[in-house]
Amino acid sequence: MARKPPKTQIVAFKVEEELADFLNKLQNKSAFIRKAIIAQLGMACPLCQGTGTVPRGLHEHYSPILAKHHLRKCDRCHRREPIPRNVVDLPEEDRPRLEQFLRGGPFYCRECYESLPPCDDCGWHVHPEVIADHFRKVHRD
Repeated sequence: MARKPPKTQIVAFKVEEELADFLNKLQNKSAFIRKAIIAQLGMACPLCQGTGTVPRGLHEHYSPILAKHHLRKCDRCHRREPIPRNVVDLPEEDRPRLEQFLRGGPFYCRECYESLPPCDDCGWHVHPEVIADHFRKVHRD
């Protein structure tokens, strides 16, 4: 069985005393927090299933495919733009636009995104022609 690569970064944040007590009682606090973050983002990786690692064979197989297919058309103007592999490295002004897409929303170039109104309920920028479809998919509760 392949060993998981070691975690190299530490992330710290402040919490209320009650939450700290709860987390300290968990058998594996880090795994719990990682899973909670993935669940909140609503996007576990289809390759690693949220573990953060993939077997070498899958990595070698999919890397050239991902490198080749890194462009996507804007859902409004159809201009092709690169899809980032990591949201963390994005400029701050591009994060909301690309996080919208990564969470299942429409993909817009910067110009189209800024020209479209945000949804009053979720804040996603959605073209008025597809707002009914947006509500069916995103706000079905």
